Amino acid sequence: MFICTPVAEIPESGFGCICHSPAFARLNALVEQKFSRRSFLSCAAAAGATLAFWPKEASAGIPAEPTKPIAFTNIKLFDGKSNKLIEGKRIVVEGNKIKSVEAVSASAPEGVNVIDGGGRTLMPGLIDCHWHTTMAAIPMLDLLTADVGYINLVAAEEANKTLMRGFTSVRDMAGPSFGLKRAIDSGLNPGPRIWPSGAMISQTSGHGDFRLPYEVPAPMDGPLSHGDAIGGGSIADGPDQVMKRVREQLMHGASQIKLAAGGGVASNYDPIDVSQYTEAEFRAAVDCAENWGTYVAVHAYTPRAIQTAIRGGVRCIDHGQLMDEETARIMADKGIWLSSQAFIQNEFANPYPEGTANREKQKIMFAGTDTAYGLAKKYKLKTAWGTDILSDPTMTKHQGAILATMSRWYSNDEILTMATSTNAALLAMSGPRNPYPGKVGVIEAGFRM
Repeated sequence: MFICTPVAEIPESGFGCICHSPAFARLNALVEQKFSRRSFLSCAAAAGATLAFWPKEASAGIPAEPTKPIAFTNIKLFDGKSNKLIEGKRIVVEGNKIKSVEAVSASAPEGVNVIDGGGRTLMPGLIDCHWHTTMAAIPMLDLLTADVGYINLVAAEEANKTLMRGFTSVRDMAGPSFGLKRAIDSGLNPGPRIWPSGAMISQTSGHGDFRLPYEVPAPMDGPLSHGDAIGGGSIADGPDQVMKRVREQLMHGASQIKLAAGGGVASNYDPIDVSQYTEAEFRAAVDCAENWGTYVAVHAYTPRAIQTAIRGGVRCIDHGQLMDEETARIMADKGIWLSSQAFIQNEFANPYPEGTANREKQKIMFAGTDTAYGLAKKYKLKTAWGTDILSDPTMTKHQGAILATMSRWYSNDEILTMATSTNAALLAMSGPRNPYPGKVGVIEAGFRM
């Protein structure tokens, strides 16, 4: 039988069990308020079947796949969809799937390794539905100038940290993540499952255009910009170019497509109020994605940007901080997803320098967040959660704490449900382009860990 590693025995160089990770302290406190004020075993998240109880000597790498089924006992269960903890259950895991959720009073299965949870809580792995695998932990200057090999090495290190924070799945919303995804899937590097979008497709002067002014005007047959060349973003103007760039991402293995539909904070040439791309250009992207069995999501804040994208067939709005009541009503009527973030002025805000255009855009966006979540709740929008950490290596460690800030708008059980089964429902919208067949986000027989 295995038990959770005591804190005193954890080596300085790694975790014996990720429930002792500082990144979980704030999330633990959040859950205690809802669930009988008892401690929360984030180390036994769905990732915990193979991660939480690694032997110390394996903490720096990928453990060998278990040769026997694993039974988790002496636990309290948050199954990803209930508003209370469930007691008296035993969870049996075989390979990377849940074999059974059974009463502890039932006969114990034979030939299994038993893990005693010590009365802690087991839950599904957390899901971040707006993550940047290759962009989160690298400064913007390096992202725009460094060799893609270096960018991938930084991203690989961060992927390991992401997994150890309990995030077992991420929806990557722009960046050259295909190579790292392959390395993770093949066992070369520890990290979360990645649903990749590939390069964010943007119009000239749009949210994904990070070229320098001297690179414009660009000759029709000129070389690609650095961002285009490494697969970070892709400039496309007109339906034909949009179709070409969408099809390129699908060729690489994109599980969904992302376009920039409006002004952004990080980008330098587009005021936040502008709408980007026409209905015809959105329709071109959507037709290509739907031919491939998947969908298009867009970066958009404002009513015009959101509504134009929806008329073009887009099925998911990422951000939406400046939406109005009419827009929320349209989204509700058409069943459009909102994948939003807790963008407020707090310790996780990553503010731009005062007096800059980026900072002024950021303040406008922050001011709309409360309204956006209020409308999402009023109209019962399908609402997913993500962090959207970008180019800030000091911020990624707060991924779990940023989830906890959602308590400004939602109850604790609603937050955890959003970050597990609800986010999993958005991942499933990739349909046949889902890179990991099977279900995630819930502790239930047949689901992936």
